[in-house]
Amino acid sequence: MKNEHLIELLSPAKSLECGIAAIDHGADAVYIGAPKFGARASAGNSIEDIAKLVNYAHLFNARIYVTLNTILTDSELKETEQLIWELYQIHVDALIVQDMGITRLNLPPIPLHASTQMDNRTPEKVRFLADAGFKQVVLARELSLVEIKNIHDVCPDVPLEVFVHGALCVSYSGQCYASQACFGRSANRGECAQFCRLPFNLLDSEGQEVLHEKHLLSLKDMNQIDKLEQLMDAGVSSFKIEGRLKDVGYVKNVTAAYRQQIDQILQRRTEYHKTSSGKCEYSFTPNLAKSFNRGFTHYFLEGRQGDIAQFNTPKAMGEEMGRVKEVHGNQIIVAGVKPFNNGDGICFLDSEDKLQGFRVNRVEQNRLFLANRVEGLTPKTRLFRNLDQQYEQLLSKRSAERKISISWQLSETHDGFSLNATDEDGNKVSLSFPCKKQLAEKPQQDNIIRQLSKLGNTPFTIEKRSINNDQWSMVNKYFIPSSLLCDWRRQVVDELIRVRMANYPQEVTEWKQTNHPYTQPTLTYLGNVMNSKASEFYAGHGVKQIEDAFEKQSIDKAVVMFCKHCIRYAMGWCPTRQNGKSPYKEPYYLQSLDGKQFKLVFDCKSCTMKVELSSPLTTNKDVKVKS
Repeated sequence: MKNEHLIELLSPAKSLECGIAAIDHGADAVYIGAPKFGARASAGNSIEDIAKLVNYAHLFNARIYVTLNTILTDSELKETEQLIWELYQIHVDALIVQDMGITRLNLPPIPLHASTQMDNRTPEKVRFLADAGFKQVVLARELSLVEIKNIHDVCPDVPLEVFVHGALCVSYSGQCYASQACFGRSANRGECAQFCRLPFNLLDSEGQEVLHEKHLLSLKDMNQIDKLEQLMDAGVSSFKIEGRLKDVGYVKNVTAAYRQQIDQILQRRTEYHKTSSGKCEYSFTPNLAKSFNRGFTHYFLEGRQGDIAQFNTPKAMGEEMGRVKEVHGNQIIVAGVKPFNNGDGICFLDSEDKLQGFRVNRVEQNRLFLANRVEGLTPKTRLFRNLDQQYEQLLSKRSAERKISISWQLSETHDGFSLNATDEDGNKVSLSFPCKKQLAEKPQQDNIIRQLSKLGNTPFTIEKRSINNDQWSMVNKYFIPSSLLCDWRRQVVDELIRVRMANYPQEVTEWKQTNHPYTQPTLTYLGNVMNSKASEFYAGHGVKQIEDAFEKQSIDKAVVMFCKHCIRYAMGWCPTRQNGKSPYKEPYYLQSLDGKQFKLVFDCKSCTMKVELSSPLTTNKDVKVKS
């Protein structure tokens, strides 16, 4: 089976609980933060918890990838090397890394995946990384279907991973330095302060205010659930859900939604195959609108769109529920078709487009009772539900079960019986049980099937097609006590689990230093070279001039964001694509609420917007925005 035909659903986990939930709800693979050095510094996990997740996932032939995708200082390299060996020894399937210095360490034979933090958006870059030994490449989120297909056509042997759902960074990943410049918190070191979610004033070159306190860099969330088949046909093999800081309910809901959609495609398109085992049964109906989202966008998958940003708020608005019809003190009557629940969280945009919210105490049909009167609620106000209390309660319980199909065969031997189990992957176990044979007074097939079907707390379920064949006629005449059948079943199941784990197809990769030329002869701070091993790597690949990472320099003037999102386009002023003309004088500036200013530079040739640090900034580590 060719790699291009294997399709992987890759889910996030901030914890062991989230990781197990992802597997239970249909993930083929899970990515989780290492104890240190992951791109979400607050989402680290112990070696012990990762080991538990590995063992659970491998039972279903699901993979565990660990993120080590920050840039590292020289003093951190030895600790990183030791950590990688520990992860290898607990059978982690791959590491997602950013720092090229890692490839120059003494590595075990563990596969490395190239993080999107490496800024992977050209066939040349992907080819270089594959030739350097990387086994999977995570592409930039900004790429279109055409660009992805072009990369696949040039690099058909390279598994391509793309984000399909969740929060979007407005800057190309790995190329954002605003958090470091403004707050001394490096996004490339896992400490992003979410500068892009802050409110800004938009000023023209004369200081005139164009927009007041808008979230001009805050994007909607990605949702490609209706584009998965096109992505498969473009050459994508791994579909990645963003969310290593998200709660377990989010992981359950989003994973289940994408699992169901992918399975529908695989049923029609038999040339594609899932990479893990087992089938999921859900006790809820997945609904992406009910999990945290800032509104949805396809981003640039089908070219530039005008609705990718959400200027009014960086917070979740959720699903639209209807409009206010009447307001009577702390009661409101709603005109809408969706039912509310007691305890729901509701939000709305007030007359100044500021997000406001309230909780529903009690519901009587379309009448909502609130704890207090809510200012700003007027007739015709659109209401959104960002917390569905009833749905959250569903997700807080056990909401899915994943089972591997097995078939049984019970046969007569000269001194008793043998019980065989074969799972859906072809793993087979056969155990013989000496037993005195006793003729039965009536056929035993129904009881045999009943006892062998009791697989409740195991990861298995009986293959229905295996219980209606002639094999049972050989043993149908014998009486076998139910207690014996249950004991035999337990022993065979335990042995099948052991065999599955022993037969798990663990990939190993022997790392060798390469010297093929890098795509550029020089590296600026955009190369994110933080340590001597990374510098050694690039020098070994022909780079003559290597600049230190932004974090190691004192830079007063630099581009701190490289964005495909364009404020000028969002305003309808793009001279190239919209023939637009602004009534204001360029250049434009973003002004944060503490008075700092950032120049906007529009590069129409590459269709990008750059955010430029144009003057020395003081560090303010107290500015925070909740994700």
